[in-house]
Amino acid sequence: MTSIARKRALITGGAGFIGSRLARKLDAAGIQVVVLDNLHPQV
Repeated sequence: MTSIARKRALITGGAGFIGSRLARKLDAAGIQVVVLDNLHPQV
């Protein structure tokens, strides 16, 4: 049985401007993307 390993990336801060665009680019390149972000800022 042949297995194809897919690359994976973890992006922290993925809801922001840079992180969201990076996630889209990596996904378009065939990389599995996981995004983590804190949507409740305590500032």
